[in-house]
Amino acid sequence: MTDDAGSMTLVEHLTELRTRLIISVVAVVVAAVLGFVLSDAAIDLLRAPLPDKYDVLYFTSPVGAFAAKLKIAFYLGIAFAMPIILFEAWRFVTPGLTRGERRVVWPVIIAATLLFVLGLVVGYLILPFALGFLLSFAREDFPPLLTIDDYIGFTGAMLLAFGLVMEFPIVLIGLARVGVLNHRAVARRRRSIIVGIVIFSTIVTPGGDIFSPLIMSGVMYVLFEASMFVMRRVRP
Repeated sequence: MTDDAGSMTLVEHLTELRTRLIISVVAVVVAAVLGFVLSDAAIDLLRAPLPDKYDVLYFTSPVGAFAAKLKIAFYLGIAFAMPIILFEAWRFVTPGLTRGERRVVWPVIIAATLLFVLGLVVGYLILPFALGFLLSFAREDFPPLLTIDDYIGFTGAMLLAFGLVMEFPIVLIGLARVGVLNHRAVARRRRSIIVGIVIFSTIVTPGGDIFSPLIMSGVMYVLFEASMFVMRRVRP
């Protein structure tokens, strides 16, 4: 890799991007193998937020249970490989950074990883409320039949969404550092951004309950204000 981003041609940039993507995909696949080994424990952990009367999960096809284990292995693979994914993303943008900025690679990656883990924890903590709300619409004449495949898809997507949303401050501060964003311009659009946060939270949280979007919107707003505080002190 060259030290100067300007000296890299378009083909070199695309080759560099392909290399980083391949490494990230390999990392996810390798981590997913570990995730498959831990899938039974992960399923037990994800079942814990369910109300007691819904503690049994079914599968409706011969491959249903195996498919659910593969799905949870995929989600765990992304979670376990996140530090490598973040590192490869950093390596891709490194040519456009100064030597001083390159020295903060590990603090940034550690902060981004911790934020991702925090997002997983927040998502897990609100699962009981989301599930309780959604399952409250069941009636005696049409009780729910929870399949393990659908349940893993729902919970996995929710936790991953919360984890990725927590990277929000890293993106904002990074764009401010390279001069793409200015805290004054962002502050003038605060109301529009808040509306966008609410819409985004409603779209990315699965299930349709009211608790998940509200909590995600609140978390994103707090992160937004914290990012604005840092952006005021960041010079492009």
